[in-house]
Amino acid sequence: MDIHVSTWSDLQEALFADSYQSRIQRFRSAFVFRGVPRVTHTLDTSLQTGGFIAHEKHLLTSFRKYAIGRAVYGDWIWNWLSLAKHHGLPTRLLDWTYSPYVALHFATENFREFDHDGAVWCVDYRKTNELLPKPLPSMLSSENANIFTTEMLMRVAKSLEEFDALGEEFVLFFEPPSLDERIVNQFALFSLPSSAKLSLEELLKKRESAWRRIIIPAALKWEVRDKLDQANITERVLFPGLDGLSQWLKRYFTTRK
Repeated sequence: MDIHVSTWSDLQEALFADSYQSRIQRFRSAFVFRGVPRVTHTLDTSLQTGGFIAHEKHLLTSFRKYAIGRAVYGDWIWNWLSLAKHHGLPTRLLDWTYSPYVALHFATENFREFDHDGAVWCVDYRKTNELLPKPLPSMLSSENANIFTTEMLMRVAKSLEEFDALGEEFVLFFEPPSLDERIVNQFALFSLPSSAKLSLEELLKKRESAWRRIIIPAALKWEVRDKLDQANITERVLFPGLDGLSQWLKRYFTTRK
């Protein structure tokens, strides 16, 4: 379902809608978020957009072989997959965040896209979890969790082939290890589909109650961007280091034309 907003206040209401949990009497959203600079951007993965689906196994195998000096904790396939995605290798993973404001940052970080409407995808992981095949729901229940960790994934599948054999057309969300400050500061997690070919967008459309997409009109982007900067949601924080600092300063001091 697409939700159109026209003001900053409307946007806040849409981002935090349905976040109140009466059982615990707290605001705890069950949504994860992904911001895109253009509403036309799909939820295709880098494997799909780059034409790399047939090479998924070889890409990851080669990455592990040549990146051995940067071995990850546990030497697990899911940690290696997270590391590869984090450094730009085409994978079946998509970046998401628990923070609606981090998602807004990625929808408004590029001034060259300010003539186009952007969007924030919001997915209810409780709804997508209802599609999970055995033994995945049991794993979540035993851990009293809603989101997987790489350790949990290793207990049910030690390879992509084993994972794909669990069932057809489902997606789960998992938290990667804290590879660096970027992962931590971006409040990041990944979506993991049951097949490299699976279209997440098509899957969600079969489960309308599981998602919504908030359309950010081009006319609102400058206000959103400036208010995010004032709230300290910037490259300096989300990409710690001199590169992030430079990106933030360059954008912050750009004159509106």
